[in-house]
Amino acid sequence: MAAPGENLRVNGDRLWDTIHAIAEIGPGVAGGSNRQTVTDEDAEARRLFQTWCEDAGLSMGVDQMGTMFMRREGTDPDALPVYVGSHLDTQPTGGRYDGVLGVLAGLEIVRTLNDLDIKTKHPIVVTNWTNEEGTRFAPAMMASGVFAGIFPKEEAYEKVDANGLKFGDELERIGWKGDEEVGARKMHAFLELHIEQGPILEAEGKDIGVVTHGQGLRWIECTITGKESHTGSTPMLMRKNAGRGLAQVTELVHEIAMDNAPNAVGAIGHIDVYPNSRNIIPGKVVFTVDFRSHELDTLQGMNERLMAEAPKLCEAIGVEFSAEIVGQFDPPAFDKKLVQSIRDAAERLGYSHMDIVSGAGHDACWINRVAPTAMVMCPCVDGLSHNEAEDISKEWSTAGAEVLFHAVVEAAEIVG
Repeated sequence: MAAPGENLRVNGDRLWDTIHAIAEIGPGVAGGSNRQTVTDEDAEARRLFQTWCEDAGLSMGVDQMGTMFMRREGTDPDALPVYVGSHLDTQPTGGRYDGVLGVLAGLEIVRTLNDLDIKTKHPIVVTNWTNEEGTRFAPAMMASGVFAGIFPKEEAYEKVDANGLKFGDELERIGWKGDEEVGARKMHAFLELHIEQGPILEAEGKDIGVVTHGQGLRWIECTITGKESHTGSTPMLMRKNAGRGLAQVTELVHEIAMDNAPNAVGAIGHIDVYPNSRNIIPGKVVFTVDFRSHELDTLQGMNERLMAEAPKLCEAIGVEFSAEIVGQFDPPAFDKKLVQSIRDAAERLGYSHMDIVSGAGHDACWINRVAPTAMVMCPCVDGLSHNEAEDISKEWSTAGAEVLFHAVVEAAEIVG
């Protein structure tokens, strides 16, 4: 298939204005966004996005998870569509660009094709996946996960938020529970543009990240059991301090990650200490280890080393260690042909680029299970994301959208 000419460019100003227009819905307290999934703010943003898409001549489909599919017809009625998009929901203290850039860049692709009166063989479908963030209802990437067969739909409906409200009930309440069967759609390809959410591209002075892999992960919930006793009256040699075990395992996790760097990361995030009293030696600590790598053997090896060494460290200080995997997915490798088309587009358009591994999960990671998939990344200032201070430049957003535009149009095949 022929590559688009280097003169094909998006309207970067229009994309930038669109991003900041939707940010007015569900504004954060410090300049970012609070537009959590299936809230009234989410519903309002969806309606605005729908209006923009319909003004651009797109027709809408909505599946039973609330995912929006906005379709531009192709010339071949039998050709599978090229899907492009990301998500409009945000963290409670989220930025203006995480997810939003990828959805609205998809809309800008359609607008530019309309401006230039370009037709494609394959339809193009701009997509807004529901509940990518997973902040109000776990897990993250929920709708794309149901689409790809990772999670049962009915199980997703039963997930509750901090106030005990069910996802399925809230989706229906805001009016965005569609009729379309989840996962029924077939895709020629799926492409997603996203901010990096890390510091590498900015540090390396690159305009574009060509995402070759996503990271796999293992979430390992660990329990260290000791004995509660008075901090003042229990002799040091007679203590069974679960908190001390946590300290030992924290260092072990760091060592394991460092020994596998730069191809892996690891840390302990969530921690519960019992009874969590100032003058009681902890009798139990429950915490979660997060290991990530784009290499499956590395990921498995890290887990195995933790399971082998942590019990010995704990036994040596008189406490017990147990663990179970509570979340996992293997590292996705994106479609080589689509990845190469992104590299070629960056070269053709004169943008500096480098191959990169996505450190965060994205809808593309699940859709990769059911369709050829690839991702484009642009830098973000200081690598900061999931924070209201998240920032990118208009030039970065334009570069990312233009590379995405070329990759999408190449996959969709220009007619004429």
